[in-house]
Amino acid sequence: MTSAGPHTRHPNLWPPFTQLARSEPPRRVSRADGALLHLESGEPLIDAISSWWVTLHGHAHPDLAAAVHDQARTLEQVIFADFTHAPAERLAERLSAITGLQRLFFSDNGSTAVEVALKIACQWWANRGEARHQIVAFDGAYHGDTFGAMAVGERNLFSAPFEDKLFPVARVPWPATWWDDDAVEAREAEALAVLSRTLETPTAAVILEPLLQGAGGMAVVRPQFLKAVQRLVHDAGALLIADEVLTGFGRCGDWFASRRAGLQPDLMALSKGLTGGCLPMGVTMASERIFSAFIGSDPSLTLWHGHSFTANPLGCAVANASLDLLEAEPQRFLGFEARHRPHLQALSRHPRVDHCRLIGTLAAFDLAVEGTAGYLNPAGPTVKRIAMEAGVFLRPLGQVVYLLPPLCITDAQLEQCYAAIGKALDQL
Repeated sequence: MTSAGPHTRHPNLWPPFTQLARSEPPRRVSRADGALLHLESGEPLIDAISSWWVTLHGHAHPDLAAAVHDQARTLEQVIFADFTHAPAERLAERLSAITGLQRLFFSDNGSTAVEVALKIACQWWANRGEARHQIVAFDGAYHGDTFGAMAVGERNLFSAPFEDKLFPVARVPWPATWWDDDAVEAREAEALAVLSRTLETPTAAVILEPLLQGAGGMAVVRPQFLKAVQRLVHDAGALLIADEVLTGFGRCGDWFASRRAGLQPDLMALSKGLTGGCLPMGVTMASERIFSAFIGSDPSLTLWHGHSFTANPLGCAVANASLDLLEAEPQRFLGFEARHRPHLQALSRHPRVDHCRLIGTLAAFDLAVEGTAGYLNPAGPTVKRIAMEAGVFLRPLGQVVYLLPPLCITDAQLEQCYAAIGKALDQL
């Protein structure tokens, strides 16, 4: 077996979102527990971003591991087009009760959960015999890297090679806000005016990341803006899709960001924290009203979509175990904002810190540095390197620095994260 050392590249691997000619070799992780990644070279790192926002309860949680183990000894996989099983049914019942959406369609990651939502929305209108084709999305959005998800996301470096293959999407401003923002109401009014004009064209669906755009720069909007968006969307007869791949399962200080914002979407995409980071799984929730349009004797009404691992029993079992943990200790996510606040307030006084925002388990700010804003701003890798030297793993989005730790992080570990950021700011 070919192997790479702890600080060399493996000759057969192609890592995501990485330009190999410009990046350092990845470090090999030998094990992990709680909020810590243990490197093969010996030193532990605090996983301050939950390994791309998925490891909700921390690494190697015994309850989640036991759920996978027990299910694997009973039923590891079965074709879901012809069979069902108890873990899937239990998960569907629980998510329906929490989201207020009655039907659940399984897929295998966040991007495919969005794809399913888009296909359902478009086919719903076709099944009803109504010609509605416009899809509306927001500036700065990120919904995944498959073609439909790319189309509704911000057109940028990631999607440029495929521009001629993406379907057209109408765009509306995203009035992101931050602490001490005196101009937010004016930006919201402008965005709502654009949305209102845009919805004059018959619209199939509007898709958004409720309260928080993640990969687009941890851009936060106010609940009252989203409520106004929902009113306009419903008045126009369009469907509302909530992409809660990041924001779901307590990340924004409630079970779902839609719930905190007072929204009731027609469709909802879920992944990431769904299984506590243990296994890949995606879910698209739909209202009974949407589902009913796909039922009938005409085969063309069918949603002809599926995945080999649809409703994988292992994934369903560990998702149920993750929900058990959230239900047992809801204060872990309900109270996380208060844990961040004093640290972020102290950091906000640093001259390199701008536009602080805080929602649920997410704390973020912009670096006051030179260079173009965005993913390629060179300040991000510098902060990442200095923080790692201080025992903390961060992955800034260009000039946007953020913390999105697992719920299990201790107060001492959280303090170490902020200290590492402060050290990085002083050395910029």
